[in-house]
Amino acid sequence: MAQVKILAFSGSGRKGSFNQKLVQVAAQGARESGATVEVLNLGEYGLPIFDEDLERDQGIPQAVHDLKKLFIESHGLLIASPEYNSSLTALLKNTIDWITRPVEGETPLQAFDGKVAGLMATSPGSLGGLRGLVHLRAILQNIQVTVIPDQLMIPQAHEAFDESGNLKDGTQQAAIKGIGAKVASVAGKLN
Repeated sequence: MAQVKILAFSGSGRKGSFNQKLVQVAAQGARESGATVEVLNLGEYGLPIFDEDLERDQGIPQAVHDLKKLFIESHGLLIASPEYNSSLTALLKNTIDWITRPVEGETPLQAFDGKVAGLMATSPGSLGGLRGLVHLRAILQNIQVTVIPDQLMIPQAHEAFDESGNLKDGTQQAAIKGIGAKVASVAGKLN
């Protein structure tokens, strides 16, 4: 397989985020499949809330340019999305909104078009974040991302991880690593 580059991140910027732990497991699966994986914490970029007036008056923030460059250079995305009020987080949606903004010299949606994504979620609730993934999948498909059908939601997040950040349930651990491996495989075949 040609060297595949994958970005892995969660929709949470919280320290100790269960979803950040979850995406690390998927990243391990992608690395074991031969991909290069960069794990991001979106909260560290400090993006302002997307606003066309701010964009017009101050331009696109440098942090957006930095993030967009990483997206453009990647072949795949691993996203662990917390569920807030039955949807994705403001942090994740705001990041997507900024990254899709057109810049002179880029093709439309260049940072997302043709990318392959794997989705997962964990939540303290019994649905494990399922409702948020429905919204995220729709958004990504609308911006030309190929979302693999495999996805996994892990309920009872506060009890799901061991001290090392791995899932206690070996079947769940293997399935999440499998999502990372599948994104690496599909992205490798498409690029």
